[in-house]
Amino acid sequence: MHSHENTARLMPDVATQAQPHLAGALDWVGMDGIEVPVHFDAGDGEVQRASAQVGAFVNLGRPDKRGIHMSRLYLLVDKYLGTQPLSAATVRTMLQEFLTSHDGLADRARVSIRFEQLVRRAALRSANSGWRAYPVSIEASLCADGFQLELGTEVVYSSTCPASAALSRQLIQEQFARDFGAAEPVDRAAVLAWLGSDKGMVATPHAQRSVARLLVRFVDTAALDLIGLLDCVEQALGTPVQTAVKREDEQAFALANGSNLMFCEDAARRIQNALDNDARITDFHVRLEHQESLHPHDAVAYASKGVAGGYGSMP
Repeated sequence: MHSHENTARLMPDVATQAQPHLAGALDWVGMDGIEVPVHFDAGDGEVQRASAQVGAFVNLGRPDKRGIHMSRLYLLVDKYLGTQPLSAATVRTMLQEFLTSHDGLADRARVSIRFEQLVRRAALRSANSGWRAYPVSIEASLCADGFQLELGTEVVYSSTCPASAALSRQLIQEQFARDFGAAEPVDRAAVLAWLGSDKGMVATPHAQRSVARLLVRFVDTAALDLIGLLDCVEQALGTPVQTAVKREDEQAFALANGSNLMFCEDAARRIQNALDNDARITDFHVRLEHQESLHPHDAVAYASKGVAGGYGSMP
């Protein structure tokens, strides 16, 4: 009986065989959709395990070589992501091993990691709280120019249209003028009763569920603080969607919407200002999408830090 090592040596490896008629360097070669658990601390000190989809790639810089060693990439993904906490340092070491395992074949490596992180969020007024699942994406690369990592996530929020609010107020004023004549004295109790009736809200502004898609680069010494990023953006917007909601929370949410009227341009500038003032972040790109309730198309805005070598257009 042959040993495992002898059997392996006898197995053909056609990937190493040259194909002269198909020679050419390739930008990226690897695998996508690798299923692996990840262990991630979102910034609250609690390491959660999540199911991730991973893409692992190197370039094939040797035109005379037919392929790469994909199993090596898979085993390294399993080694670094499946068994130890996910961090920028872990990802960088893994990418370096991608290249070491393909010495002479590749000089660039990249990885994409996608999963959802559960974060507990407190209610606005009541003592309740609930879970939000935030999508997380990590895109990282290593080449002669160095190591780069981008953290992506999404914030879902409510946006009340300022124009609709102004038009609604005008209609309420007109209804008030019809119900309370200019020549008649105004009774405070009657006005309070009118404000609490249907006539006191003859028109309401339209609001829509909205999404801010974020890509950020942290400074080299910063942790991948997802919760800190979410807090920064949600506080800037003022109206993130809620989890556990009692009547007092719903009323507080209505007040927040009325106090934070915003077009998509306003929301983009709020986030831009907040991230510009965050010392942990060196660059960012944000896509704002207000999923309109007035018409079937959406209002969209983009914002970025715009540093040299920063992001291009975001889809």
